[in-house]
Amino acid sequence: MNRYVQYMYSYPHKTAYRPLHDVNMRDYMENLAGEGHGLYLHLPFCESKCGYCNLFSVAGCGGAQRDAYLDVLPRQMEQYREILPDDTVFGDFTIGGGTPLLLDVRQLERVFRDVRAYMPLRKDCQIIIETAPKQTDREKVRLLKEAGVTRVSMGIQSFDEGELSWLGRFHDGRRAKEAAEILMDAEFACVNFDFIYGLPGQTAESLSCSLERAMAFSPDEIFLYPLYIKHGVRLEKDGKAALDSDHAFRLYQRGASFLKEHGYAQISMRRFVKRRGSEGADGLRTEFRECGFTGALSLGCGGRSYLGRLHACTPYRTTRQGALAEIEAYLGREDFLTVTHGILLSDEEIRRRYVIRHLLIRPGIAKKAYRQSFGNEVTEDFLILRDWIEAGWLEEKRYQSNGEGPGYQEDSAFLSLTEEGLGLSDYIGPQLISAEIRRKMLEWERMNGQENNLLQGEPEKL
Repeated sequence: MNRYVQYMYSYPHKTAYRPLHDVNMRDYMENLAGEGHGLYLHLPFCESKCGYCNLFSVAGCGGAQRDAYLDVLPRQMEQYREILPDDTVFGDFTIGGGTPLLLDVRQLERVFRDVRAYMPLRKDCQIIIETAPKQTDREKVRLLKEAGVTRVSMGIQSFDEGELSWLGRFHDGRRAKEAAEILMDAEFACVNFDFIYGLPGQTAESLSCSLERAMAFSPDEIFLYPLYIKHGVRLEKDGKAALDSDHAFRLYQRGASFLKEHGYAQISMRRFVKRRGSEGADGLRTEFRECGFTGALSLGCGGRSYLGRLHACTPYRTTRQGALAEIEAYLGREDFLTVTHGILLSDEEIRRRYVIRHLLIRPGIAKKAYRQSFGNEVTEDFLILRDWIEAGWLEEKRYQSNGEGPGYQEDSAFLSLTEEGLGLSDYIGPQLISAEIRRKMLEWERMNGQENNLLQGEPEKL
């Protein structure tokens, strides 16, 4: 079994998006009414491109190019603000990339100032930002604290010098340690470290050693990411071997066991959260928020807006030339309300998105919430869930909860992945992709010469 088919971080994948005609954001902004929605700013600039990265990001852009990008943001935000519902309040604001802290202090100050001037952020808005060790210094971290940042996620990937070199990372273990110290000294509400497993030659001992060094800082969360080598990335061009499923899974098991032994609860295949005194025996927080229908508005170039049935973004580009072309188009754009690329979800795809978003993260799918939202039992709409229950990958559990949203109550019944099921998330999730979305994804991969990324297996049928 190949356990590592695809990371289902959102559904549908951007490779299923296509050109759209006669679609305007005005007709979908009502999906951002009220609270509970997210604001995302994409800063697609990096100092260098990591060997495994196929994200929408570019290296080699100077300060003047970044300034030109920031010059456009107020024009985009002003157009969005004019059509936002009067009661819209964004509960979280995420700055991703790229490497956001590649911006200098003046540029970062400008970002926070402009966003607060144009966008309705909740008073206690959760502000999240990504960083990398080389770009993390005390002056920028102090600015983040003053700007109200609540969560910082840093991609360390490894403390092992040989592994960092193999991955094409441009920091060493010493710099990662210094950056970790700076972040922890700042006392953010949440600090997360990312690590990668599955490198050829990586051992359980070397992974445990990196995690042991992370324990010295007691981060609030740790993410363990399997190494995927996609078409066109530098590791593939250098002839590096693709991920070995059995080897990677053994490392995953060791890493997950290590973190749980050191007081971290596993929330998903990748996410491990430090247990706190008010949480149950499995480490889950006592309040769960139903997350199937909240919306998100994206700023900049390369991020996605989720507005009910409408998912919109610039075309997905994995090459430097393609990303630069989209950035250049963004710089000259005058109309940000006409949607030219994305997807309009059918009722079936909305159900699939809901199931995927909940199933792969504990506590899982609230059965009553699904029934109230879609008028049927989830195991009747998705018969494959019964197979996974029989296989021991999925189980019904009850959690004491003060959760919010339809169907939540004390002692709610959830369909939750078992420990074995969590470890198979990248095998289970892709089986929920519909035939139509799968066809579009395969079409995109063939058109872009990425046949070695083709999804395996058959889609689940309704």
